[in-house]
Amino acid sequence: MLVDSHCHLDFPDFAEDLDGVVGRAREAGLGAMLTICTHVTKFDQVRAVAHRYPDVWCTVGIHPHEAGSEPETDAATLVLMAQDSKVIGLGETGLDFFYDHAPRGEQERAFRAHIEAGRQTGLPVVIHTRNADDETIKILKEEHEKGPFSGLIHCFSSGKEVADVAVELGLYVSMSGIVTFPKAQSVRDAIADVPLDRLLVETDAPFLAPVPKRGKRNEPALTVHTATKVAEVKGVSKEALWTATTENFFRLFTKCDHPDREAILASSVVAR
Repeated sequence: MLVDSHCHLDFPDFAEDLDGVVGRAREAGLGAMLTICTHVTKFDQVRAVAHRYPDVWCTVGIHPHEAGSEPETDAATLVLMAQDSKVIGLGETGLDFFYDHAPRGEQERAFRAHIEAGRQTGLPVVIHTRNADDETIKILKEEHEKGPFSGLIHCFSSGKEVADVAVELGLYVSMSGIVTFPKAQSVRDAIADVPLDRLLVETDAPFLAPVPKRGKRNEPALTVHTATKVAEVKGVSKEALWTATTENFFRLFTKCDHPDREAILASSVVAR
């Protein structure tokens, strides 16, 4: 089994073909997909997709791009919204200083609120960081001092220090199609030392289709191409990478009630 740990199945890109998208993912070997919330105002749509399919789960949260335009949402509100049985994580949240679509202060406020909600619920926080390595590291360390929380750096494209700090704090690192791009050697170098038992794979669909589908609409079935490249970077077999990243997903997203979850974790042997 393989898991797409981050996609956006509620986006308009999939509106006319969602059953086909999910069907192709299953045919490619995916046993679970996590569709990510970017607007609390659109949470009902995200949740509806998760409830439509038995192998799809979701998160609730506010993307940093939307931190200035979405209603100000505190940790208590996120905790309440996360009570739905299909919600297994919080976010995506974090910092994006590449586009600066939202004021940086609002991005930070929302980021810290998601982490606090993660502490209260035990749900992992899905973290987006772009052009904000130092600030992300600072917030992660400050928040960790207040109390531990779980989570992952999604669509990893940062420097090695971000990966190192994430692992040090008990977080995971998720690789998208970026790892397959010819000019992304720095990303491949950054994950070389990340333990296999801290890695996940994702599409971030409909964005960032991996080579050899780059430039096309991305979808969960294409996770297999990213996984193949990550296996190559880590020097392990495709089978070992699929097994490890699936086990890691279920170990991190403890609320996910996949029917094979307990059997998978009971037989867990992750290569390092």
